[in-house]
Amino acid sequence: MARLRDPQRGCPWDVKQDFASIAAYTIEEAYEVADAIDRGDLDDLCDELGDLLLQVVFHAQMASEQGAFGFDDVVQAICAKMLRRHPHVFGDVQYADLDEQKRAWEAIKQAEREAKGALPDDSALAGIGRGMPEWKRALKLQQRAATTGFEWPDPALVLDKLVEEVDEVRAEFAAGADPARLQDEVGDVLFVAVNLARHAGVDVSQALRHANAKFERRFRRMEQLAAAEGRPFAGRGLDEQEQLWRQAKQDEA
Repeated sequence: MARLRDPQRGCPWDVKQDFASIAAYTIEEAYEVADAIDRGDLDDLCDELGDLLLQVVFHAQMASEQGAFGFDDVVQAICAKMLRRHPHVFGDVQYADLDEQKRAWEAIKQAEREAKGALPDDSALAGIGRGMPEWKRALKLQQRAATTGFEWPDPALVLDKLVEEVDEVRAEFAAGADPARLQDEVGDVLFVAVNLARHAGVDVSQALRHANAKFERRFRRMEQLAAAEGRPFAGRGLDEQEQLWRQAKQDEA
């Protein structure tokens, strides 16, 4: 990476990158890792983990050029963090159960934030980062709130809330579909949907990946069926397209 970033002999593309421009690739590579895991392709997982590691090296190299830190510092920092956050493994601390360990984990993280000079924040939601995908942040907000007892005790209540929020979206459409109000109400639907997944023990990202893959698979099948009939899919009416969709679903049964 040092060679790639060399201003005289390196790769022009690599040389001109900075933290902000590389951040999107880092996120993308993390999702590629998750996709390989989801597909159970260990050979591809090995390859994708290498790509993700390259992102860490890339950021570390750029930081090293600025005299901030290097790759060794990254490794030492995460090792120190794992030692610090697992006193029950690397020390003689004992926890009664997993819930107590989780509370201690959050307390250790809070102490770390305060040691870095962060302003005191006694909220149960303190320290939840803003750089993650919003669905992930929604999940973390809900998980953290649940530690205080602010939690629906029954998934059926979450389903009721989801129906309520969908009805509010319907009402906004009926009232004229104000963009700001629609954004607000649709956001509520998505937030509750994340909560429903959490209560169901379903990984939100994995569930959405499966839904995306299913939609893509069925859509491509519709295109194939349409082509076999000698008429393009895009030129058909919605009723015909729906019929092809039902056929595509039936083919999977």
